[in-house]
Amino acid sequence: MFRTLYGKLSAVLLALFLLVGALFVALTLYTTRIHLLETNQRLNRDLARHIASGTGLFEGGRARPEAAHALFDMLMSVHPAVEAYLLDPAGRILAFSAPPGRVKRERVSLGPVRRFLEGTAAFPIMGDDPRDPSRQKTFSAAPIPPVGPPQGYLYIILGGEEADSVGQMLQGSYILRLSLLMAVASLLFALLAGLLLFHRLTAHYRRLAHAVGDFERSGFSRVTGPRVPHGPGGEDEIDRLANAFTRMEEKIVRQVREIRDADARRRELVSHVSHDLRTPLTSLQGYLETLSMKEGLSDRERSEYLSIALSHCRRLRDLIFDLFELARLDSPDLQVRQERFSLADLVQDVAMKFRLDAGRKGIRLEVEAEEDLPFAFADIGLIDRVLANLVGNAVRHTPEYGEVAVRAFSGGERLRVQVSDTGPGIPPERLAGHGTTGLGLVIARKILELHGSELAVESREGAGTTFTFDLPVTKS
Repeated sequence: MFRTLYGKLSAVLLALFLLVGALFVALTLYTTRIHLLETNQRLNRDLARHIASGTGLFEGGRARPEAAHALFDMLMSVHPAVEAYLLDPAGRILAFSAPPGRVKRERVSLGPVRRFLEGTAAFPIMGDDPRDPSRQKTFSAAPIPPVGPPQGYLYIILGGEEADSVGQMLQGSYILRLSLLMAVASLLFALLAGLLLFHRLTAHYRRLAHAVGDFERSGFSRVTGPRVPHGPGGEDEIDRLANAFTRMEEKIVRQVREIRDADARRRELVSHVSHDLRTPLTSLQGYLETLSMKEGLSDRERSEYLSIALSHCRRLRDLIFDLFELARLDSPDLQVRQERFSLADLVQDVAMKFRLDAGRKGIRLEVEAEEDLPFAFADIGLIDRVLANLVGNAVRHTPEYGEVAVRAFSGGERLRVQVSDTGPGIPPERLAGHGTTGLGLVIARKILELHGSELAVESREGAGTTFTFDLPVTKS
């Protein structure tokens, strides 16, 4: 139980209430005792004066113990809760109303007695208890005689031994017992109310803790945190934490999905790159082995084998270059240097690079650029690479006497470029996997992502393919 926040708060609250309850009870008992002592002394302040008047406790300056004992016996029979003592002018005890051996003091300090007789000190005034040297009690005192130099004092302890313990005080006070009972009941009620309040206050925290656990158990693939709506009182700290956690969950789930998708694309890319590398490497190895093992080759055959081997070497070189280019584009240090340039001129320049290859296959390569086309704002070197990859890919996959078209036109606030061919098209399963997995097109996609654009593809088997992307217009 104490491992949870609610359990810890409950334990702290319980300890606090026990401490407050103990302090309250102790303070109540103390103040009640002081109040009872003050009230008792105030009500009996003249008791000793009334008793001492006309009793003949002193005669001729001498104490009369027999008269004192008779008076004390009568007083004990009338008021057994008091103890009476006859003192000389120095405070020495001359007579008392107690069994032999019960009185432990021989004298009583007269300082409290004088303060009592002066009437200026606040009650209760505590005096020596002749029966216990370590304790003081309330008293009533009177000089004998009442007028003139005192020959002695009548010293009366109020309450005697009956008010010496808390138990006796509780037994003798119904109001005190009722007050303590009400105090205990109030503390218990406040404790239960506090526990219920803590349970309600920690409800959001418990829901959040469960959501965190569910999110972890889901493998960080499912949003489990509750989104707390804005109430009339606004969000508290736990509500803001819950909403922040939900937003964090959504971001983590999205990033995990992106990472998984990127990992799947990476595995697919590695698989295709491995295939693309293995094909020319195997052919290159085969032709080189043929040249080294086969004797009697004519010069024409040897020249043909070397030409084919060189073409595979160039293919390997291009693939390796593409891999390095892709790694460079994935580098966080890559800087895109954007500048204004004529997209129409760039399209024409890129098309010129492939006219010779297109002419060898009898492919018709058309370039169409809209008049008064605004300047583009991008990295001209990277966009040149995108166009070269798309046009080169279209020329390479378009059969003889086919057609490749490159178009540049305005598309509202951005410029649009289309590269179309009449090739065999892309199968639907590869089209669903972002069009194709060739390194050239992967590089083109990455470059366009760096420019805040994407490469769209439309294709039908046997009817050709069209790639489309857009670029921002110059800011000037």
